[in-house]
Amino acid sequence: MKAYRNRKSGFTLIEILIVVIILGILAAIVIPQFTNASQDARKSSLASQVQTLKSQVELYKLQHKDLAPQLITVGWDVFTQYSNIDGGDLGTTADLTATPPRNLGPYMQAPPVNPLLQLDIIGVLGTTDGSVGWTYDETTGVIHGVVPNKANDTWYESDDGVHIFGTNTIID
Repeated sequence: MKAYRNRKSGFTLIEILIVVIILGILAAIVIPQFTNASQDARKSSLASQVQTLKSQVELYKLQHKDLAPQLITVGWDVFTQYSNIDGGDLGTTADLTATPPRNLGPYMQAPPVNPLLQLDIIGVLGTTDGSVGWTYDETTGVIHGVVPNKANDTWYESDDGVHIFGTNTIID
């Protein structure tokens, strides 16, 4: 009678440990790349929003006798509602019977939210204390996004979401 030997096939403990260690090393390399990617995406979104806001400010000025929108005084309603040529008489619907007609705008559907700070609050140019998402000058129409540093303890005005306003320093 021939004796058959039961041979169990599988991985040894050493082989499994080696695979786990290799996976751990790969994860340690790859995971930081994904965290930077999400921050970079938020910076790109801010840059896009700043450019859109600059375009909307210019369009507003073009349609309102070269007057900059009163975003600090009135708020984002200036952009989300209809107005007349003088910038007043805000409303959620156009009114062609009014004098002058309220038929300009709206310039955006909702107030923009700064993706880095999650704030839609707009403050005067130079407000860099982290309490606002946007800074604006009502006399010139200059608008900036507020960008935090990596530690979220210092804030900067940014004209494109990446560089500190007035310098070539890249936000880390």
